[in-house]
Amino acid sequence: MNSSRRGRHSSTMGGMPLNDMPWWRWRANVRSALHMLSDVRFHQECWLAGADGYGDVTDAVYRLVEDTWLDNWSAEKYVGTIFRDATEAQLVDLAVLRVLRIMHQVGPDAPVSAYLEHPGWPEAVHAARDAHVRLSAADGEDPDVPPSPLHALRALTGAV
Repeated sequence: MNSSRRGRHSSTMGGMPLNDMPWWRWRANVRSALHMLSDVRFHQECWLAGADGYGDVTDAVYRLVEDTWLDNWSAEKYVGTIFRDATEAQLVDLAVLRVLRIMHQVGPDAPVSAYLEHPGWPEAVHAARDAHVRLSAADGEDPDVPPSPLHALRALTGAV
């Protein structure tokens, strides 16, 4: 499934390539989370509207930190496995810190509106956008396509 040369992809699904990063499944989860967290239109049309198939803010935060433990240590630890370079790692760290701060303040069971109305939300969205754009560009993809539903991510990663 993984190709042997950087930048060459054997397959794509839901806008995310099966790329040459050793832990590409984790990268796909992080990218999916950052994509959803960074897209204001998506927040309105999917999360606030309660659209099926996209989870909610808490789901996105868990995808961002669950397997990677980015809530406990720096993304720098994953340069070469999930992230291509220190710049990607720094941008992801900033996004994680901003989003987790809000999550801890409003609570993981808060409605979507509590996140979107939080005074720090625009900064979190901006940090997620910066990270999303950097990771998308490094994977040769357009960062401005709408986020894919979670079933596409599951199909891509082979998750149940």
